Amino acid sequence: MINWQYYPRSTSCPDHLLKVVAVFETVSDQIDSSTHEVQVSDVVLAKVRSGLVAEGFEVESSKKKADKVHVPVFFGPGGKPQQSFEADAWHRGDGVVLEVEAGRAVVNYQFLKDLFQACMMQDVEYLSIAVRNVYRKAKDWEKVCTFFETMYASSRLELPLKGVLIIGY
Repeated sequence: MINWQYYPRSTSCPDHLLKVVAVFETVSDQIDSSTHEVQVSDVVLAKVRSGLVAEGFEVESSKKKADKVHVPVFFGPGGKPQQSFEADAWHRGDGVVLEVEAGRAVVNYQFLKDLFQACMMQDVEYLSIAVRNVYRKAKDWEKVCTFFETMYASSRLELPLKGVLIIGY
């Protein structure tokens, strides 16, 4: 089952992000964390890759440097990217970065690193993080949503993003 929550909750989820949710829903039976206990993020990314590409995303195809997606952070001489961060998928036109996480999403706070990097990336307006609904009996999707719920409700931290979509698989 695919769960999702868009932040801030005072704004409806944009259509282009609902298409990302739909991509995950088309393969939900193959990636459902309640039935696929041992499944790394690269496997999940491979299963959603074709759907994301069809929606206009650049998607990491392997761990080779040439196959990774690099999103610029800042630029050097001649306007060439001098610093960039890697993303699992990037839709340049819609300004969406997608990160697919598995076991270390909450345990190692990988979702926070994803948030930080997306905030530093140029021309990124939306972040989507896909996490397991369940990891070792822990409710990872709920934990990540609780974090974002708290962050947006407190109003003490203002993000340079228009929105964040959390997908639970």
